[in-house]
Amino acid sequence: MNLKLFRISLFCAFFSIAGLFSTPVKAEGNTTDTTKKAYDAKATILEHIGDSHVWPIIAEKWLPLPVIVYTDKGLESFSSGKLMPEGTVYKGEKYSYKLEENKIKAVDASGNIDEAATKKLKDFSITRNVVSMFMTMAILLIIFLSIAGSYKKRVGKAPKGLQSFLEPVILFVRDDIAIPNIGSVKAHRFLPLLLTIFFFILINNLFGMIPFFPGGYNLTGNIAVTAVLSIIIFFVVNLNGNKHYWKHIFVPNPWWLFFIMIPVEIVGIFTKPIALMIRLFANITAGHILILSLISLIFIFKTIAVAPVSIVFVVFMDAIELLVAFLQAYIFTLLASLFIGMAIEEHHSEVL
Repeated sequence: MNLKLFRISLFCAFFSIAGLFSTPVKAEGNTTDTTKKAYDAKATILEHIGDSHVWPIIAEKWLPLPVIVYTDKGLESFSSGKLMPEGTVYKGEKYSYKLEENKIKAVDASGNIDEAATKKLKDFSITRNVVSMFMTMAILLIIFLSIAGSYKKRVGKAPKGLQSFLEPVILFVRDDIAIPNIGSVKAHRFLPLLLTIFFFILINNLFGMIPFFPGGYNLTGNIAVTAVLSIIIFFVVNLNGNKHYWKHIFVPNPWWLFFIMIPVEIVGIFTKPIALMIRLFANITAGHILILSLISLIFIFKTIAVAPVSIVFVVFMDAIELLVAFLQAYIFTLLASLFIGMAIEEHHSEVL
């Protein structure tokens, strides 16, 4: 194993354990019971891979995020810190609210959930995943705008700084992903989309491996996010599909198999983005669950003897996850370019 990779993996493993210690313990209601509760590995893992209205920093400290709810009485917003610890009731202008299983619920005067009012709530809160998306967008803008400025200022000169660091990656996406699958003529038309998707997935995969603020989220392991990325590819593919693409779907060869081939091809239009969605979601989420499960063994068995074995496996898995972070960004971009290339490919009649 490369020494640098080993050091990075060891760093991630150490802070993964530190991050597990720093996970806020959920409180049920306004209770003063200080009885030590048994460690709940399932709750810790689900809390990490799910979304949240707060961003854990360390121990019982968290960064509150804006809660924005639209009710039948109008729009209301406040800090999620007013609902912490979970189960705390906050009396707003429209309703009283509390968090239950990380969901905003409307409650009555006695603190019980008001089902009728809760059904009318539309939650537009800025959650941890939303903030992480904004953060990634800011990073992408800084990276691409600075590199674009460097190319304009240093025309004909050797790249330097961030430009020099990322140019091999950009050329890799262009020369080894876009051009082979789309063609040298049309590849540049779709290159901005492919580069954005590649770096968006890669940055979030890497930040997701950092178990403390501003990392420690599971954005690319959220199926809603992977679904949106796949829907974008779905529309790009089908809106740019040429006559040969649609002829292949609705005029099969041989024509007498149309009653079999047309339904199969139509299903194929939708299974391609679904495969993109599930592949990215499943691989990233599985990696997070596996690493946290290995760390949780220390607290489940309550013995230091398990720690060395657990840490060794976590270091190994972190090394694998570093590879997966790049690999999943590559695979998603590769398949997206492949689907686009298949849709815009020109078919030339054979010369007899």
